[in-house]
Amino acid sequence: MANHLVGTADLNLIEAPVTWHAYIICGFASFGGILYGYDSGYISGVLGMPYVKKHFGHPVDVSKDPDGYIIPSSRKSLITSILSAGTFIGALIGGGAAERIGRRLTIMLSCLIFSIGVAVQVGTINIGGLAAGRFIAGLGVGGVSATVVLYVSEISPRKVRGLLVSIYQWAITIGLLVASGVDQGCKHRPDRSSYRIPIGMQFIWALILAVGLFFLPESPRYYVKCGRMDDALRSLERVRGQPGSNPAIQAELAEIKANFEYEKQIASTSWADCFKGGSSRRGNLHRIMMGTCLQMFQQWTGINFIFYYGTTFFQQVGIQNPFLISTITSVVNVCTTPASFYMMEKFGRRTLLVYGAVVMCVCEFIVAIVGVAAAGKHAAEICLIVFTCFYIAAFATTWGPAAWVVIGEIYPLPIRAKGVALATASNWLWNCIIAVITPYIVDEDKGNLAVKVFFVWGSALVLCFLFAVFVVPETKGLSLEQVDKMLEESTPMTSAKWKPHDTFAHEMGMLDKQEPTVSHLEERASPTERLRNQRSAAV
Repeated sequence: MANHLVGTADLNLIEAPVTWHAYIICGFASFGGILYGYDSGYISGVLGMPYVKKHFGHPVDVSKDPDGYIIPSSRKSLITSILSAGTFIGALIGGGAAERIGRRLTIMLSCLIFSIGVAVQVGTINIGGLAAGRFIAGLGVGGVSATVVLYVSEISPRKVRGLLVSIYQWAITIGLLVASGVDQGCKHRPDRSSYRIPIGMQFIWALILAVGLFFLPESPRYYVKCGRMDDALRSLERVRGQPGSNPAIQAELAEIKANFEYEKQIASTSWADCFKGGSSRRGNLHRIMMGTCLQMFQQWTGINFIFYYGTTFFQQVGIQNPFLISTITSVVNVCTTPASFYMMEKFGRRTLLVYGAVVMCVCEFIVAIVGVAAAGKHAAEICLIVFTCFYIAAFATTWGPAAWVVIGEIYPLPIRAKGVALATASNWLWNCIIAVITPYIVDEDKGNLAVKVFFVWGSALVLCFLFAVFVVPETKGLSLEQVDKMLEESTPMTSAKWKPHDTFAHEMGMLDKQEPTVSHLEERASPTERLRNQRSAAV
């Protein structure tokens, strides 16, 4: 009976109904984005606090800084960028660990490492200790950021995968906003608690994520990769909220297994295999380059300049209430990101990347041109704030979530964990590079670009646009296995029109094979349960 229901090429149309169960599981897993956002965001406000500038900086004339103290560019660069150096390494380690010990356990261990780094930061009283703690915390954040995207991509229903992965980006923005609010509340504290409270708050996010993951299922695709089909079936039952005897569950499990078997015939699972295949769309190297370059360009939009150095930048260009303005930019980031939940599935990933690059480019050139032409005028300050907010809103609805969604979809199962890890590591590598060089090119005592730095980000967005047009395919509405097929049979320019015409399970003849787990569950199903399964398949 089971094989009769799913044994045709029409299997493409059978999918378990999307339940609230899937939304809850994926939504909670995406909570890991708060670690990323908060840890990235709190440092901007901390470096602008009067006590921190006095304790970690040196005295200057009040004409250069109203607090009479300033943190040198070299120290700002070290404190800010050392986190990204740790996350680069952590993402690569996390990719290997996710394949060996599973996605859930990797995230939980990353939370433990992150907490150790936070403890070091809370206890330190010097630059060296703060930098060491941020590096260790970065190892944990890197593992979380790489593995959460992988995990959510693998367990999400294809119809809402873009939405659910976008929640991860939303969690990042929430972390940035919470960090800004905590900085706002602690900025005038006259002792070490001014920076220890914002840092110590991170224990809460790590604890919530680690404990919650004890109750979530492992990725069914990880179990298939390990040959544990019984566990894969039980995992699918939990993430889809349907019994294992449901034809849609059987169809999805058969397709995952068939795709993995197909990929094993043409590729291995080593790190070296990630770089095989040359420039052909079928090759792993092509996909690795696509993912790593996509994350590189996401960083070169300049978004983390705002969230790493926004407070000190606003102070430098003479804007009143820089802490408040930084908080406003975080609010804009949080409030506009949910629009991507709808846009991601309505318009597609590629479309958002293309048009997002155009809008951000226009906003940044306007900020740069007006800032240079009318420097020091109140109208120029208003323009900077307004178009910076427009730019952040454009990022939050396009490149912010879309880059994470795409890297979770384009890799074949044998190297998926490593592919996502390499793309995430690329994100953090360029994050680190930008964090290192920005103070040297922006600060008054160095390159003194000030608002002219937006010419740099705007020019980079021209490259982002070209990359999205000529390299990134459309993956909307496809299962991860169908994405694999689409990349083989279409080009980025034609990918939006590609339609699935068969399945791996059908092509490899696996639908004619009896899977003991599936067939036995079907045999044990009652007539009432069988009727319910047929109705679910019809839906």
